[in-house]
Amino acid sequence: MSDYYNAVEMSPVPPPGPDAVPPEPFRGIYGMPAFATIPTSDLTASVDFWVRGLGFFELFGIPGRLVHLRRWAFQDVLLVSAGSVPEQTPAMSFSFACVLSQVDTLVEACRTLRPDSVDGPRDTPWNTRDVAVTTPENARIVFTAAKPFDPASQEARNLEAIGITPPGVTHADHEQHA
Repeated sequence: MSDYYNAVEMSPVPPPGPDAVPPEPFRGIYGMPAFATIPTSDLTASVDFWVRGLGFFELFGIPGRLVHLRRWAFQDVLLVSAGSVPEQTPAMSFSFACVLSQVDTLVEACRTLRPDSVDGPRDTPWNTRDVAVTTPENARIVFTAAKPFDPASQEARNLEAIGITPPGVTHADHEQHA
């Protein structure tokens, strides 16, 4: 990992921890470095689910054609009107960062709106808690929250095995906790 540099200050994602606070919704205009475009046959129902279930807000819309949704900076989705949507959820997913304190609320909100829409939460070998949500458009959206880092954990060993160590933790520090 020595060919990479720390660019954490560019990200709106807060450092993981039990007191991590999500950033405020970002209402500014910028050139979007990436975004998802999702076709929907019911723009109104889709916007409702994304707003009330997933925590997005409507940045702007073109009535009957398109709605630009956003949560944090760089978390943009364009819902576009389409004649139909896929009958099956594709294997592909699109992931958005969140914080641990948002996971249970997101699960509850989505299950209230669509009872069978949520898979998880599940803890991953790379130290996150993930929730997969199937939206009304049959898109598979994953919300992923970093868990507090424990240098003595299996997740820390998994990350170290592929060359990833957290800032401020050296190999010698890790050996003391192993």
